[in-house]
Parts: sequence; C-alpha cells; structure tokens
Amino acid sequence: MKLFDLFGKKAKTPEPEKKKEAGAGEELELYSGMRVEVTTGSGVLLFVAKMLGIHGTAATLHQYSDTELPQDGEPIPVKIRGYSDRDRKAVYLEGVISPLPNKVWQVEELTLIKIENARAFFRLDTNLDATATVFGGLSAGERPCKLLNISVGGAGIGSEYQYQMGDKFLLKVKLLEDRPVSAMYCQVLRVIEKENAPFEYGCQFLELTEEDQEKITQNIFAAQRKKRGGF
Repeated sequence: MKLFDLFGKKAKTPEPEKKKEAGAGEELELYSGMRVEVTTGSGVLLFVAKMLGIHGTAATLHQYSDTELPQDGEPIPVKIRGYSDRDRKAVYLEGVISPLPNKVWQVEELTLIKIENARAFFRLDTNLDATATVFGGLSAGERPCKLLNISVGGAGIGSEYQYQMGDKFLLKVKLLEDRPVSAMYCQVLRVIEKENAPFEYGCQFLELTEEDQEKITQNIFAAQRKKRGGF
C-alpha cells in the first residue's frame, strides 16, 4: 500500500470548536524539545521525532525512526502526540507536514487539541520470549518472561515469578530476528494478579540515554511496520 493511500485526498481543515488555538504560539512553545509520535488521521504511526524550533504555529520535526516517506507530493495532515514533562500528561496536536532535507519535517498550522492523562507513546503489543534478571536479594537471577507490550518509556511483561512494586531488573528481548538483543533496565510500577495465569507487570525504563531511546524507538518502529506488513 502506498503511503498516500492512507490519507486519501487532502483532509479538510477540521472545525475549530474543540481546538485550543494558541494565539501567538506561546502555549505551544512550552513543548519545544518534546519527543512525539506522528500519525495519520486514522492512527497509523508514520514516525517518531523530536519537535524543535516552535515559532507561532510552525515547528520542525527531527525524525528518529528510519521509515522512508515520500519526499514530494502535497503536504500531509497529521496528528502529533507527545509527553509534557512540565504537565506530566500526554499532549495532542494537529498540523500539516512537508519534507526538508536529512529527515527533518516542517510542520505548519500546528494546533494544540488537548492535554490529558494518558500513555505518552505508541505501545506495540507483542508476545515475545524475554528474560528478566534481578541482581540482588532473594529473587536474584535470570528468569524467563513474556514481553507483552513495549513503548519508548516502558514495557508490560508476563511472568510465572512474583515481583513487587519498585523491584528493578534487566529486561532482555529480541524484537526482530535480524536485530541485536535489546537490554533495558526496568522498575515495576504496576502488578496485575490473575487467577490461574502468570503475573503481569507494568514497568518503566530507567537510566536510558538519548542514544538508547533512539535505538529502542527504531526497533519498536521496525517491529510495528513488520507486524502491519509495511506501508
């Protein structure tokens, strides 16, 4: 499927009643430097980027993921979702993007739609074999688990072993056969107990460098693209 089949004809500008117009852009400028997902109107993930240089209702998106999108054609209406460290909430925006050199995109007509409590990043559902290694205490050792889902910020795992809120471990998993094993240091934030089923844990990643985040983003994006059969 060609990319532009996902969009159809250029979308009409949505009605403004539920949008928060940002005036001179001062409200938008708070989100410069934010890592964001860029999707089609129907929610298909196009790429992950850092949003920089917000001025008024324009900005640039510096693409992290390695997806090759067409560098010609009409501007693309998109939805943009990121996470505000200031508000500790998910930020939803809309805009129209056009390509610049070196995987940079110009975004215009940038509009803040809403801010709400929600997961900040795209979460890929999986069912992959993984291991969790605890380095100290009575539960020290490497144990098998299942990677149930993963995002740039954390993962959900299933395990026969019981962990506690706040426990830390090294999660190792191979997201794709042709890529190296990913290793992420995690902390348990949520415990879900199920009858006659493995425990499920919601975990956040700790101590990730910018380079680590980029690698995880690229691997998640590649796995998501393979799962959907590409664009």
